[in-house]
Amino acid sequence: MIYTINDLKVGDSFETKTLIEEKNVETFGHITKDLNPAHFDSEYASTTMLKKRIAHGMYVGSLYSRIFGMEFPGKGSIYLGQNLKFTAPVYFNDEITTKVTVKELFIEKNRVIFECVQTNQDGNIVIKGEAVIMPPKK
Repeated sequence: MIYTINDLKVGDSFETKTLIEEKNVETFGHITKDLNPAHFDSEYASTTMLKKRIAHGMYVGSLYSRIFGMEFPGKGSIYLGQNLKFTAPVYFNDEITTKVTVKELFIEKNRVIFECVQTNQDGNIVIKGEAVIMPPKK
């Protein structure tokens, strides 16, 4: 389904779950050229405060894009802005729940502000922030 600004109400939400797989983290790193050893080198990662390799924060944060562009509001939506705060590490094989909730509607400007929260399988918030989206006209 595709949602226009007239279909949305404050409090409406959508969520999806994603398993963070090593192969996808490595692909993201190669695409972006971010080969930081925190993501690629187990020996190095074991010497850090996190103790093991972690996913790129921006990889996990990019999961919002699928929701906005394909599901809620859906195809035809334009991503205008995003802020993210990384609050906990994401490890390989974590299951991340990505949830977006309509926070404000600006009908005359066709803009929606979404609250964005991602949690891991233990319910810990790993990323939070807000996005500004221009939903499709029809």
